[in-house]
Amino acid sequence: MRIVAANELQDWLSHGELLEKDSFGPKVVRLADGRLLKIMRSRRTPLLARLLPSAQRFSRNAQRLQQAGIATPVIDECVWIDRDKAVSACLYHPLPGEPLDGLFRHDKARFLALLPQLGAYIHQLHQRGIYFRSLHLGNILLTGDGDFGLIDFLDMRFKRAPLGKRLVRRNFEHLRSYLQRRKVDGFPWEELLAAYARASNASN
Repeated sequence: MRIVAANELQDWLSHGELLEKDSFGPKVVRLADGRLLKIMRSRRTPLLARLLPSAQRFSRNAQRLQQAGIATPVIDECVWIDRDKAVSACLYHPLPGEPLDGLFRHDKARFLALLPQLGAYIHQLHQRGIYFRSLHLGNILLTGDGDFGLIDFLDMRFKRAPLGKRLVRRNFEHLRSYLQRRKVDGFPWEELLAAYARASNASN
């Protein structure tokens, strides 16, 4: 991975559109050429984070998802922003689509119509051994072809077999916690679980 020069980073930040930040600084920036710059600050010790940078983990997860037929952004390059502090980044083309959290807020009738498809999609992920701890409405996009795709999938594990009941339950608990933290009122939780159960029964 190459180390981004300070002047190149400054050019990206000054000419780009800041989409997301935290207390440490920019997290996601839309560059002038339309690509996204995703900056990742690892919680691991710097030594471990340098051995397997977050940007490379993000890129590998994208590749594995694509191999499984799951739509994701296309990664262009992984770079170091600050190697000493293990701050890495990915440059990638965004996945065109509409986040489901926005769809739920602005067009609930359309969202409700998608629930059977969404339940089947989550079941498909679980059947392929994909445990997406950050599974929530903001990380699932409705793509232009009417399917779903995933973004922000750094926090992901791939199992060799379909997820067991314990991990399935934990994954839904993460989603429920996200809805509670965001104070999402009126979410059709039971309907989603029923759609998942129907997909599970259909596959047996």
